[in-house]
Amino acid sequence: MSRIVAGVIAVVMAMSFTAAESAETKLKLAIGQRGNWDTSVAELGQRAGIFRKRGLDLDLLYTQGGGETMQAVISGSVEIGVAAGTLGVLGAFAKGAPVRIIGAQATGAADFWYVRADSRMQTIQDAGAGTTIAFSTNGSSTNSVVIGFVKEYKLNADLVATGGPPATFTAVMSGQVAVGWSSPPFAFEALDQGKIRIVGRANDLSSIRQESIRCLIANASVVGKQKEAITRFMTAYRETVDWMYASDDALRSYADFAQISIDTARRVRDEFFPKSLLDPDRMSGLDLLTADAVAFKNLSQPMTSEQLKTLIQIPPPQ
Repeated sequence: MSRIVAGVIAVVMAMSFTAAESAETKLKLAIGQRGNWDTSVAELGQRAGIFRKRGLDLDLLYTQGGGETMQAVISGSVEIGVAAGTLGVLGAFAKGAPVRIIGAQATGAADFWYVRADSRMQTIQDAGAGTTIAFSTNGSSTNSVVIGFVKEYKLNADLVATGGPPATFTAVMSGQVAVGWSSPPFAFEALDQGKIRIVGRANDLSSIRQESIRCLIANASVVGKQKEAITRFMTAYRETVDWMYASDDALRSYADFAQISIDTARRVRDEFFPKSLLDPDRMSGLDLLTADAVAFKNLSQPMTSEQLKTLIQIPPPQ
């Protein structure tokens, strides 16, 4: 009898596991800039089993920047976009694109701009007429930052989309672009070896420090039809962020993912990315963002409170 009971239990457990696996919700994500600490939440949470614990199986696609990420969401190729430039999202929504903000991704930014060591430039303000300054893709947060540099410092520079940090580094070192951009940890080695010099940081702009310049987005149809899955995603996302700042296990996982040492991983987290930067629950500086969107011609006029209520649909913590 005991053998029969044990057999029945085994069958029931097997059926339960099969049902659990088949019940997992698959979500495709487009993520800007592979290897950045702040864009690694989904990757690290997936590796740690945090998203699977919430019944989610993530399919991760990495893009060259926020503009590509947003287009993947708008087209319906993916359900969720990570690190989309907020100004680009505001502009796309105002033009009728089916996009919704489901969380903040970065408030302030760790991105920096650099020149070759033999450049005469000491700061971004030294950029003369015709100086080429890089950003990732149109509509990205780095696009917003370089426009901010031009506006605040009254630069007469040429802004050039160069893609991700590796492609940008090649363009700078080969002389195709004068000022490149990067985000930790990329270019640390070149900095330490004295091959390049930082001339500006995103957070040099006071407005950037107060704004959620990148966000988590989803297609409007996904928010409507898969609301429960989006809520589970955000719950797991919050849990992952907490784990990333509480455990050296997260640092080891990130170091393996980014192919860097754990000491470099710790430097990236502790020197460049305070936990508040990754807080997903509050879109900060919306008044400043809206004003910037109008000034940079992402918007023809400020958005109404009703428009913002429709656009921003962050699931509350569970």
